[in-house]
Amino acid sequence: MDKRHLERIKTVQNLFAASFPDLKNNLPYNNDNLSKEILKNIKKIDDLIALNAPKYPLNRIAKADLAILRLAVHELIINPTQPYKVVINEAIELAKEFGGERSYAFVNAVLGTIFKNCKQDDKKND
Repeated sequence: MDKRHLERIKTVQNLFAASFPDLKNNLPYNNDNLSKEILKNIKKIDDLIALNAPKYPLNRIAKADLAILRLAVHELIINPTQPYKVVINEAIELAKEFGGERSYAFVNAVLGTIFKNCKQDDKKND
């Protein structure tokens, strides 16, 4: 398995654990700096998710799906180092691996909307 995919799995597991108040300070992978960076930006990331998935309040999104979305939004918007197609495809694969039966479609739709809206905002600012 690809090393980057394994790192993303660890990050998703940390973000999943962080969604439970009792585990927030006891993450499975303490040396995962990406998780820590995402958790520092969690308000901005969650606001983007909420804005672009208005029919799905954050507390109603499955915790695994939310962890995947948080990682992907960070990689798409906060710290974009990979092409958007790679980020979205990786999120879909993670959703197939860890989410429910239709999680991949939900993750794809939300990320597509976020990416499209953020690109439109960039064009307006130019």
